[in-house]
Amino acid sequence: MQPHTFQLDRFQREAIAHLDQGLSVLVCAPTGTGKTVVADHVVAHALRAGRMVIYTAPVKALSNQKFRDYRSLHGHEAIGLVTGDLVINRDAPCLVMTTEILRNMLLTDDLPQGLEHVILDEIHFLDDRERGTTWEEVLIYLPDHIQVLGLSATLSNLGDFAAWLGSVRGRPVAVVREEQRAVPLELHLFERAGGLQQPGPYDEEHARWKKRRKAERADHRPRHRGRRRGPPERRPRADTTRHMDLFRALRGDYTPYLYFVFNRRFTERFANTLAARRPRLLSHEDWRACRRELDDFEQAHGSEVLLPGLRHMYEQGVGFHHAGLHVQLKALVERLYERKLIRVLYCTSTFALGVNMPARTAVFDGLVKYDGRAVVPLTVREFMQMAGRAGRRGMDPVGHVVVRMDHHDYGAVKGQLAGYRRGTPEKVSSSFNLSFHSVVNLLQRHPLERVRGLVQRSFLAHQQQHRSQQAADQSARLEARIRKSMGSSLAAGAPLPSPNQLPPPLRKTARQQARLQRQAEAGRDRCWHDLQARIGFLQQVGYLGPELEFNAGAKALLHVQISEIFVTELFLEALLDPLEPPALFGLLCGLVQTLPRGANLLLPLDARSRQLAKAVSRVRFAATVRGAERITGVEVDWSPELMPCGLLWAEGEPLSAILDRIDSDIDIAGDLVGAFRRARDLVAQLRELYADEPSRVEALHQLLRDTGRDEVEVVG
Repeated sequence: MQPHTFQLDRFQREAIAHLDQGLSVLVCAPTGTGKTVVADHVVAHALRAGRMVIYTAPVKALSNQKFRDYRSLHGHEAIGLVTGDLVINRDAPCLVMTTEILRNMLLTDDLPQGLEHVILDEIHFLDDRERGTTWEEVLIYLPDHIQVLGLSATLSNLGDFAAWLGSVRGRPVAVVREEQRAVPLELHLFERAGGLQQPGPYDEEHARWKKRRKAERADHRPRHRGRRRGPPERRPRADTTRHMDLFRALRGDYTPYLYFVFNRRFTERFANTLAARRPRLLSHEDWRACRRELDDFEQAHGSEVLLPGLRHMYEQGVGFHHAGLHVQLKALVERLYERKLIRVLYCTSTFALGVNMPARTAVFDGLVKYDGRAVVPLTVREFMQMAGRAGRRGMDPVGHVVVRMDHHDYGAVKGQLAGYRRGTPEKVSSSFNLSFHSVVNLLQRHPLERVRGLVQRSFLAHQQQHRSQQAADQSARLEARIRKSMGSSLAAGAPLPSPNQLPPPLRKTARQQARLQRQAEAGRDRCWHDLQARIGFLQQVGYLGPELEFNAGAKALLHVQISEIFVTELFLEALLDPLEPPALFGLLCGLVQTLPRGANLLLPLDARSRQLAKAVSRVRFAATVRGAERITGVEVDWSPELMPCGLLWAEGEPLSAILDRIDSDIDIAGDLVGAFRRARDLVAQLRELYADEPSRVEALHQLLRDTGRDEVEVVG
């Protein structure tokens, strides 16, 4: 690694000193403060010493970006990438990968020889409802000698987490915390009439607004008596603050800015509106640079990707970014933004995970988002992750955070804003939820008692035991109070009578004591009971025998990670066997992805596909798959309408032609590419199930080659 051209901050020096002493380290510092410098040191130090290092990130986009960064620093031979659908230079001394890939290596005893260091970026993902278990498994399974570096911007219960990790690793873990941002943030509320205001003045203005509204309602109170006939007429509010109002206030000293919108459709709509209504935001020199970038892109990818309307938008200095965006356009937008050729970017929260994507200002269109189940307020952690993009180190004296606000909404979010201003993120809680795939892999490699020990090392078990001890301590204090009140009427050491047998003044206390005692007992072994429930289910459906013998189901499950029980059942019922590779790929696409609401596929299923979909649906809603869902709390995907898309892709149809057969008012190219990539992951897993059928294995090899082209093979 090249020598640092800037002076290291205190926390960076401290973390590096601990690492050089051979300790594992947790670093918690605000976004944009320079945590990755510590990771860069580990990589450079390992490469100089001839040691193996793995860098993991929660999403493929981050892995791909870090891969590009490290290759430019250390050369192509030193850096490899492993993300499931992409494997580049697998034997390199520094591998960049997703956390799931590392977990799989640990489960199958496939760690690279000589591995000495593991970097876990965004380690607070451990409490992610869907993927957090992966982080815990990695930390539990990693051999004790491997040095771990965990990075996070929002790990508030750092001490508790470090204590657990130290117990798992068998040695103390150093904690390095930095609370001061390199560029301080200023929070503003923007309301159409009042303009940009800080929370205090806005609060006063809101109080005056409420007083005026109250007087206006009193003046316009209806004079008639009796019941109102019909519902009141609903009219759109004329005073609603809109994104164009914000643009007019921010276009000067506040650009470039990120405008966070928690709806893909609105990112596109807002960007199109701004590009159509405003003059160009770029200087003449920047405009020429942007045109050169776009000309190069068109030459490489054609005008069918960069449509004229999009080109005009980018030339105006405006863009949008969301998970469904065409993968090539996503890379283009990120490149234009990095070069300061996009001045206003409308984006969803996924952009907040980007590496080195700062802005002068971060704007929030609202403070709620859909989390996959319901519309919920942004957590402090989510808000801080996005707000932290504001303020470019070495360029801005302050970063601006602006929340679009209306007086009629302020009362509902006032408390939220106070929490964001305090800036203390929620504690990281374990989401440990072992998959059936992990269970059978553990049982294959370890005796049951060893598996129990591994599960009991989880952060969930650590937290449960802590809560259990708290409940036991409270129960003991209440029991002592009851015994003291009863005096000599209760013999020393005798159990407490039931609450109904106690004097009335003590009954409420006794019920509370009994409840706490039950909580203490139930919490001690919950992880073990959850593991037993999974093993019992696998025995019930015949995957495991009474003595944990591996039957056909468990043997198949060793290799299946996506919709594990669902796919295993399809395999066991031989529904996959007769399918030609393109039809198989189409089916797998339907098992791994759902499309956004409003996207209508104009690709009807043919008779054979309808018959297949009916048979798959029967398995999907059968007792075995439904039972697995109840135990894990994870619902599987099944979208038969995606089958024709996967089939066409496997047959060589270009993405643009497939998109032409889909009616959607937003870009969903990224969703399709994501489906194709996950379907390829599943093809690779199925290949292991057919290991004793060479012709089938070769057909699946060819399917991977056929589907790993164009947009799907892009590193970005």
